[in-house]
Amino acid sequence: MLNSAADWFVAIGASGPEGLGDIANLLFSLPADCPAVFMVVLHRPSDAQSELAQVLQRHCAMPVTVARQAQSLERSVCYIGEPADHLSLVSHQRADMVEGLDNAYRNRTVDLLFASVARFAQRCAIGVVLSGALDDGSRGLAQIHAAGGVTMVLRPGTKPRGMQQNAIEYDGQVSLVGTLEELTQEIYRLVSSPTTFQ
Repeated sequence: MLNSAADWFVAIGASGPEGLGDIANLLFSLPADCPAVFMVVLHRPSDAQSELAQVLQRHCAMPVTVARQAQSLERSVCYIGEPADHLSLVSHQRADMVEGLDNAYRNRTVDLLFASVARFAQRCAIGVVLSGALDDGSRGLAQIHAAGGVTMVLRPGTKPRGMQQNAIEYDGQVSLVGTLEELTQEIYRLVSSPTTFQ
């Protein structure tokens, strides 16, 4: 269980099949006892059945679970939401599920997660933007930066402009733009280092 203000929250956002592959590859590279809470958002149709938890669990050493309303969060667990229940952080220790069938957060579910993590985790927040279309995640990543957290973006490739480039250019400095391997190594270094916040 969480026990201090210095617990790390790693919020990851992506979209589409390429984004799913990025999430799976990033999680695959992390050990089962990685000492942080992981929260993942992948754009999916809100009215569709999803097997995202099962897909990610095949690549992830730590448990992957669908978060429940007001669920207490634990280190070394990866949390996702249902397609129609958008994942966010409601306190330093609990998840919140925002109903999404009305499409109020259409293409903004990554921003929703990032903004909540910025609010409650502040300097212990790590926001990670992976592959995806449009610009979801840009605003939330800027909020994490403003709160003193760490911001990371997967280095854009040659495909049309999407989430990565938009996040880089939106507002505020990005802590790291790199390969999946570089992002993973930095996440693990940060969450594994003894940290004291005043």
